[in-house]
Amino acid sequence: MRLIGLAVVVALSLLAPLAGEAQQAGKVYRVGILGEKASDPSEARLWQAFRSGLRERGWIEGKNILIESRWGEGNSARITELAAALVGLKVDLIVTRGSIYVHSARTATSSIPIVFTMHADPERTGHVASLARPGGNITGLSIQMTDLVVKGLEFLTSAVPGAKHIAVLGSPEAPSYTPSLEALQEAGRPLQVQLRTVVAGTGPDLERAFSAMAREHAQAVIVLGFGPYMAARQRIGELALRYRLPTFFTWRDHVEAGGLMSYSPDHTDLLRRAAIYVDKILRGAKPAELPVEQPTKFELVINIKTAKALGLTIPPSVLLQASQVIE
Repeated sequence: MRLIGLAVVVALSLLAPLAGEAQQAGKVYRVGILGEKASDPSEARLWQAFRSGLRERGWIEGKNILIESRWGEGNSARITELAAALVGLKVDLIVTRGSIYVHSARTATSSIPIVFTMHADPERTGHVASLARPGGNITGLSIQMTDLVVKGLEFLTSAVPGAKHIAVLGSPEAPSYTPSLEALQEAGRPLQVQLRTVVAGTGPDLERAFSAMAREHAQAVIVLGFGPYMAARQRIGELALRYRLPTFFTWRDHVEAGGLMSYSPDHTDLLRRAAIYVDKILRGAKPAELPVEQPTKFELVINIKTAKALGLTIPPSVLLQASQVIE
């Protein structure tokens, strides 16, 4: 009888996990996307890569996963409200972009897992305890923008020889703003360049900012990452040309829109890789224990058409390092 009883206990213990797996297999998970602008082709391409990554791992929309999307549409003031709306829908996980979006999502919830796809610097902004062990409910992929802008300063001063007065355009709304500025100021000292910070949101702010930079005789501009700047990239490119300011970006999309140069990772690849985090978390992994990953491949993109319009001749030593040259 004891042996029979033991056999029953063992059988039940083996069946319990199978029952749990069957129950989980039948669940439809709800994933929230907190993005910038639904109608932007660049934004759409990024999130399509994310959806492709999910499908590759067996997550089919309408079958075992539902996606709820909320978009800032260039208005950073709405992001906190949109994050709260996703939490109100009781999503199982939130996927978002960089520091300003993560900050809003973290304000809205400390329990729902948050996966960032292209955070500027999650460690220095305090969004994770460390890259190796994030802690809390947040993890994802970092572009380490503080390193990108320092490299950008080197490329910009090489492409515009003699540029010693450089403006840095950004928005303090982005938590990555201060770490990026600090890194630039430290890197600028040995290069003997003077950096002047210019704060701007979007809309009329941008016109005033570029007018001020030209009036103060800036010789070049570094644009810090800020989500709403992506939606305004065409406008920023036009203003840079009008005020004849060579401009560096951390997104290639800005260069395709008329900016001079960018240095960045492949953002589409980052979105595809973000699906791996979502897959692991929905299958039971804890965000606190999933290390933050960083890109291993970066690309320098230069717009020669813009250089000619600005009267610049990009040195061959810089062109040789370019991954792509836009004619």
